[in-house]
Amino acid sequence: MKFAPSLLAADFGRLLETAQTVADLSAYLHWDVMDGHFVPNLTVGPVVVNALREKLSTPFDLHLMISEPHKYAPQFHIKPGDLISFHMEAVRDPVSVIETVRDLGARVGLALKPRTPVREAELLLSRIDVLLVMSVEPGFAGQSFIPETLTKIRQAKELIHQKRLRVELEVDGGVNLQNIREITRAGADIVVAASAVFGQEHPRAALEALQQAASA
Repeated sequence: MKFAPSLLAADFGRLLETAQTVADLSAYLHWDVMDGHFVPNLTVGPVVVNALREKLSTPFDLHLMISEPHKYAPQFHIKPGDLISFHMEAVRDPVSVIETVRDLGARVGLALKPRTPVREAELLLSRIDVLLVMSVEPGFAGQSFIPETLTKIRQAKELIHQKRLRVELEVDGGVNLQNIREITRAGADIVVAASAVFGQEHPRAALEALQQAASA
């Protein structure tokens, strides 16, 4: 199991320091990039992300919850191993966006809202590295995990296996100590955790507790 703590729930007054507390335990540091159009919230953009990209060696997981990912993805500084995910629902030509992200040297992720069926991404699976299944409606941290997502995770995992692809399955939204084991068993390879890590008094200890629970 790989963990990608989401900095959306971090203390933005001490963003670098907070990220550093969990960086060595993390497969990725997750960034929720929101534009106020595709989702009803506005968060960080290239200026903030790039400032920390130069100071952290942990790969970045950029979740672009924006309307024009092909336009803004090139503005982010990319290092080997970084992942950029965009929403299938946000674009008319996902293949073009996949190619744009690939040309930047990043791994490619395709994100699906909770109500978007896995089958709608089937023809694109062979072109991507990560399928990101949202387990809350994108836009805000602190939401509760949607239980039906467990079925969707299993469906996605089975489809990936049927096609014999090396696509990793990422789950984002409402992950906590109470559901992490179920999410792991359903087939998640990468888990994003926001409030369950940075919303706690001691983020590093919280992440360690999630890791232990996932492998229990």
